[in-house]
Amino acid sequence: MMDYYDASNEVNNDPIQTMDMNGVLSNTFFRMFLGLLASGITAAFAYYSGLYIPLILSNGFFYLAIAEVIVVLVFSLMFRKLSPTAVTVLFFAYAFLNGFTLSVIFAAFELSSIVYAFFGTAALFGALAFLGYKTEKDISSWGTVLTVALVIGLVLTVINLFLRSSALDIALDWAILAIFFGLTVYDMNKIKRMGEEGFCESEKLYVYGAMELYLDFINIFLRVLSLFGKRRN
Repeated sequence: MMDYYDASNEVNNDPIQTMDMNGVLSNTFFRMFLGLLASGITAAFAYYSGLYIPLILSNGFFYLAIAEVIVVLVFSLMFRKLSPTAVTVLFFAYAFLNGFTLSVIFAAFELSSIVYAFFGTAALFGALAFLGYKTEKDISSWGTVLTVALVIGLVLTVINLFLRSSALDIALDWAILAIFFGLTVYDMNKIKRMGEEGFCESEKLYVYGAMELYLDFINIFLRVLSLFGKRRN
């Protein structure tokens, strides 16, 4: 999924003091962790309670996808105007909705594969985020290139739903995984710059960063699981 709101490109007419980066990182990652926890608990509940079955039979996942898109659009378009509480609610609403969507992975993959994929993703994500934070190079131009590449990958993924080419499916998994590796580095660097330059009030920056990194983590996790996970019979 793409970056929905690039606050670093906006002109701030009310300068905010440079933020303490340790505080920015700890608060951002804490909210990201809570989002992942909310998604994980919701996914496990939907699967083990059997709720995912009527969702499949009633096309509920289609409506969940629409709801997620609506939340993302509101988050993206109204971020600047909404209060910190409102953007926090939107973030966790997305995390819970995505949790229901993710419930199907418990039906498709062995639990051990899900666990291994999660911790493998955590290690990869940590290394990439560290690289993004530490780099001193200007990588702001990455955003456009990675976004275009991601859109192309998603379009090809939709096309492959009809072609049903397993070779193309694997190639797209690897390509999109590489794109989200780049996006994790880019997003972490962007969050650092936003904190250093004071582009928005602290609470909103924490939530914005949490949403960006949450999306990067989830997409890396899903691609790692798809490539290396053991599917159920």
